[in-house]
Amino acid sequence: MLPPSIAVLSCAALASSAPSSRLAATRIGAMRGGSSDRTFSAADAHGGEPIDPRTTALVLIEYQNEFAAEGGKLHDAVKEVMGQTQMIAKTVEACEAARAAGAKVVHSPILFREDMTDNPNKALGILAGVNDNKLFVEGTWNADFVEPMRPKDGDLLVVGKKGLDAFPGTNLEELLVQNGIKTIVLGGFLTNCCVESTMRTAYEKGFNVVTLTDCTATTSEAAQSASTGGTYGMFSKPMTKDEFVAELRK
Repeated sequence: MLPPSIAVLSCAALASSAPSSRLAATRIGAMRGGSSDRTFSAADAHGGEPIDPRTTALVLIEYQNEFAAEGGKLHDAVKEVMGQTQMIAKTVEACEAARAAGAKVVHSPILFREDMTDNPNKALGILAGVNDNKLFVEGTWNADFVEPMRPKDGDLLVVGKKGLDAFPGTNLEELLVQNGIKTIVLGGFLTNCCVESTMRTAYEKGFNVVTLTDCTATTSEAAQSASTGGTYGMFSKPMTKDEFVAELRK
């Protein structure tokens, strides 16, 4: 995506050129947040397609000590559901199967400066809690990857995640497009927050979206069930880890 100042100059120059250039300018405007901010057009959307490992990315959201390890500030809030789903062990198995099949594994941590000046909405909602409790501070143990989920050679890293959705302000879409990804498979924290936000955007952008119901956790069993048994089916194909691994091996 172009920086706003460059985008304005580029569009102005294109608008003064040939009709084909004016069409290109229109497309740039749409890409920058118009009514059609999609990766794939309606004709090219991939929802419902079979999983092909060669065009699949397992996108893992916030497998960081803050959530996933004893001593993390948020661990007590999620450890009950983590235990019920066994999400860490199952995600490790999903990663191993994805790598072996030729799919991409993508890690999406969230990181903030200690003074929280990069928190995009620090006086409201869940991001206010991040601000007030100094969560996910870059360079700290809390913000580091939990040990079993450290990236391995060949994995991809999302940079710039500051909010709930893993797309805005990050390189996620660029990584997906560069690697020819059509299917996004999601796991991580929180089931009904960052995973769900990313799921909804991936769906709107035209990706085939899969959510791994037992590779997620949130703060209560009721909230977990409301997402995995409710909203997930509206914007993705919910699967267990075993079902996903079976699809990879077809």
